[in-house]
Amino acid sequence: MNRESISGLLLAGGRGTRMGHVDKGLQPFGGTTMAAQVLARLAPQVGAVAINANQNLDTYAAFGLPVWPDETPGFAGPLAGLEAGLRHCATPYLLTAPCDSPFLPADLAARLLAGLERDGADLAVAVTEENGLRQPHPVFCLLKTSLAPLLSAYLAQGGRRMDGWYPQIKVSEVLFEDADAFRNINTLDELRSLDSARPPRLAEVASCLSSYDPDALPVRDAQRIIRDFVTPVRAAEQVALRAALGRVLAADIVSPINVPAHDNSAMDGYALRGADLLADGPTRLAVIGTTYAGRAFEGAPQPGQCVRIMTGGVMPAGCDSVVPQEFVQEDGAAIVLAPGVIRPGDNRRFAGEDLKAGGVALPEGKILRPADLGLMASLGVAEVPVRRRLRVAFFSTGDELRSIGQPLDEGCVYDSNRYTIYGMLQRLGCDVIDMGVVRDDPQALEQALVDACENADAIITSGGVSVGAADYTRQIMARLGDVTFWKIGMRPGRPLAFGRIGRIDGPGHSAFLFGLPGNPVAVMVSFYFFAREALLRMMGADAPLPLLRARSAAAIRKKPGRTEYQRGILARGADGQPEVRITGAQGSGILRSMSEANCMVVLHDEQANVQAGDMVDVLMFEGLV
Repeated sequence: MNRESISGLLLAGGRGTRMGHVDKGLQPFGGTTMAAQVLARLAPQVGAVAINANQNLDTYAAFGLPVWPDETPGFAGPLAGLEAGLRHCATPYLLTAPCDSPFLPADLAARLLAGLERDGADLAVAVTEENGLRQPHPVFCLLKTSLAPLLSAYLAQGGRRMDGWYPQIKVSEVLFEDADAFRNINTLDELRSLDSARPPRLAEVASCLSSYDPDALPVRDAQRIIRDFVTPVRAAEQVALRAALGRVLAADIVSPINVPAHDNSAMDGYALRGADLLADGPTRLAVIGTTYAGRAFEGAPQPGQCVRIMTGGVMPAGCDSVVPQEFVQEDGAAIVLAPGVIRPGDNRRFAGEDLKAGGVALPEGKILRPADLGLMASLGVAEVPVRRRLRVAFFSTGDELRSIGQPLDEGCVYDSNRYTIYGMLQRLGCDVIDMGVVRDDPQALEQALVDACENADAIITSGGVSVGAADYTRQIMARLGDVTFWKIGMRPGRPLAFGRIGRIDGPGHSAFLFGLPGNPVAVMVSFYFFAREALLRMMGADAPLPLLRARSAAAIRKKPGRTEYQRGILARGADGQPEVRITGAQGSGILRSMSEANCMVVLHDEQANVQAGDMVDVLMFEGLV
């Protein structure tokens, strides 16, 4: 995208009637003003920026930008500001954003321009889907400046609706996933509540631990700090049922019907009245018809009568029991069953037995699996509310790293960590942004982090967090956000950086950072035991690691006071019980041993040496999201 071809226009021409007749854009927010917050997000996307305002012109001029008042009299609303922008704009395109929406997307210009060019349109407008309804946001638009005469003519005829002139032009609707990015602040109460909702600092979260020491941090304490620090991404979208596999439910699925819908038979047999069963002799019943699943029996059996019924068939009126067909003897048009074969009420499934209408079929936060899709289909649910996919950027650091396809110079190695991280993120269902290899250079690292923060919810790096490499990294992190460096009591993978970078004290885009070690096995261990749960929490899901118990096939050496993760192979022992053995050498650079393993043996802080036959915790790799 050539951003020099686009001018940005801040729409601040309102009268501020909802905020005590003070310009919304000049209200304090995030340590500055709302207008300043919007301009900070708008300016990097365009070649030039101007402001449309009709009062407090000197205050707006202090931003050092052109200020263009409305040229159509009588406060004609945002369209008058748009008209002023088109008349003064010196570039082919104009991008507009209101002064009361300080969370606008960092890729607004790029995506609107792509939509406009894709559809051969004159104007592109942002839309979101909220509660299954498509919601346009006409004040967030990109349009050709050549449309100025058409807009002026529409205003001269008394038109005031933002979309009222759309029938005269070709419009492209561009779907954005994050509805909160287009949120506008209308009242002082709303402004104050959002401005006061500052996320906690890492030091505040860590202060809850009585003996916090970043240079000797137990695994469970690091996990607790991360869990308490990260926050879920709230944006949601509606997707078709088949597209919901692996996504996280954004709301409870409430059953609109009873399941089953009617009392029905649990097996093939004969539906009868329990009162007809004789306790002291055989019961003889006349068969008067048959009911199939999906085809109910029309009549109502009388005393001494029964109905042949198939599994799932609706229970005939008056019948409350089913005798399996193998328990009866056929005698012409009748059946005979011995006393005590069944009791009244046996083999009957009640309406709503599985799920009652109005009951929660699936809870919010559940990661949807194949059985869940089947359950929702059985309820007639065609579209599912899910959290938007988490955007995760990742890169490796190090001058010695080469990407696949590059020549391998002396002393260099191929970068394997990016592929491992890519696979783990894919299993979590994230949208991934592979930023490649970043060289050991402060400016390159800082730029990579800034770029990643603008496009992602979370950032994962590998390498550059060890004691020797962290000096300039710490300085960069201090400038960019709230990040701490830990030495964790674990093996492998002692160093870890964690925090948040970007706009941490106010609105604007920020991203949670996980700085993993550089050794290949340490990367996987650190991801599974620190990043994975945090990313799932950001998705709105609760999916703790599924640890199993297994018998150790041999002795394992272990020092108490640190957590150890050893690669293992779980199989059935001679007695059929689960038994695990480690794969041999456990060096943190031996990725082959991780590939050979099907599990990881988790030896906790307080554990010492393990003897053969002792029970240990095991994390299985297969199926791990």
